[in-house]
Amino acid sequence: MSLQDSFRAARWIRFTNLLLQAVLFLTLFAGLNYIALNHAWRFDLTQNRRHSLSPETRSYLEALKRDVKIIVTFTADSEDAEVAQAYRDISALLREYAYATRHHSTGRIEVEFLNIYQNRRRVEELDLDRPNVVMLVSEGHRRLLTISDLYTVKQKVRRESFKGEAALTAAILDVSSSGRKKIYFLAGHGELRPDDVDRVRGLSQLRDELRQRNFEIAGLDLSLTRRVPEDADLLIGAGPLKPFQPFEEELLRNFLSTRAGRLILMLDPQATHGLDNLLFDWGIMVYDNLIIDPNPDSVTDTGMRLWRFSPDPAPGSRITENLLNNDLSVVVGPTRVVSDDLGRSADDGLSVKKLIATSKDAWGEKSYRQKLFQYTPSEDLRGELSVMVISERLKPANNLPLSVRGGRLAVIGTSDLVTNHRIFTIGNLDLFLATVNWAAEPDIQVNVPVRPIQRFQLTLSQEELGRIRLGLFLGLPAIIALVGIVVYWTRRN
Repeated sequence: MSLQDSFRAARWIRFTNLLLQAVLFLTLFAGLNYIALNHAWRFDLTQNRRHSLSPETRSYLEALKRDVKIIVTFTADSEDAEVAQAYRDISALLREYAYATRHHSTGRIEVEFLNIYQNRRRVEELDLDRPNVVMLVSEGHRRLLTISDLYTVKQKVRRESFKGEAALTAAILDVSSSGRKKIYFLAGHGELRPDDVDRVRGLSQLRDELRQRNFEIAGLDLSLTRRVPEDADLLIGAGPLKPFQPFEEELLRNFLSTRAGRLILMLDPQATHGLDNLLFDWGIMVYDNLIIDPNPDSVTDTGMRLWRFSPDPAPGSRITENLLNNDLSVVVGPTRVVSDDLGRSADDGLSVKKLIATSKDAWGEKSYRQKLFQYTPSEDLRGELSVMVISERLKPANNLPLSVRGGRLAVIGTSDLVTNHRIFTIGNLDLFLATVNWAAEPDIQVNVPVRPIQRFQLTLSQEELGRIRLGLFLGLPAIIALVGIVVYWTRRN
């Protein structure tokens, strides 16, 4: 064999060897990626497993039967540091949800991050134009979560814990369920209507907010139907102008007592409601007066500010929790006194709690129809006057050894709270939605612990800062130079 042929053969052998090495490397790389994609193991080594879903959430996701689309309108480049941090918390959590359901044929979680200012066509498709919210969609069912649903806030601005997993899991179970909670607005007595777009008397904005939260809305005229529909999860009477007929009151009493129904009443001053017997049964008194609160902190240009909320008014209700934590207030127009009946008979099965009160300077004006706004000691009530009361039947009144789901009743001394020109004022929407959640119980109770937000503070003296600077500018280059000298000396020998 000639020298030229031997060099040519060696060159081909080297080329074939390199080609086989490349093929083997690519095969190994592809195989490792396939194994990592389909047979991955993830280990959370953080304290309290901060980056893992709870066992309860994973069990719910395993049983999920419907696909759920989650749209997030938080943005990473927000100028608000709190919003940017919320984006990081939510995106990290949603990655775990998507990962946990990636192999499901049904019941998969799909996540979409949407900038509502850049993708207007997608915004119109989803009918979602609000920033900094999380919307869940599943087969026509929708649920909206705001930043207040994801964090526990103290002292208005200080976030204490992240409760996003509990909120998201409950929302996923809600939108993926086959049924929807149905709310009936009572009609036939001049009540405010959810289909009315009037600024002062309409409830169209409230209707849209409830639909965003997966509620079905309908009207109900008891004088025509003569019964409460079987699918009624909650009844709302918003500002009736005429009294209910006795048979209508009896229908509502039976709905609350025999069917463990849920009812929210908003009763304006001057209106005769005709529900005295029903309210008496539930330990609530509604006075025929008008609240006058001269305290400067309680008066605004558009109405009266109510901000005295009872802490922990009823275990499990959490109606005023967010308002207390964020130092929020409620602004309303004319309001009457609603209080608990102190003279009612002892009944440990009935829990009656006052939630909102005025300032200590307020009084309930009895002669408001004559426009005489002056406190009369013998006629008017005075002090911290209650504006909202909730009542719940915890067990049968005759103390039978049974455990049953009891009825719930909330009474507010004004309907102005939820009208189109009030609903987005300060804490009005928050208060009413929390009341609806308490009454209708749309949230599935998920026992997922919150994740505390850990804060660290590093304090260094000038001497310690000087040492760090010397270490960075002198120490690190010296170590690299020493390693180079050692390598050089080793290779030389």
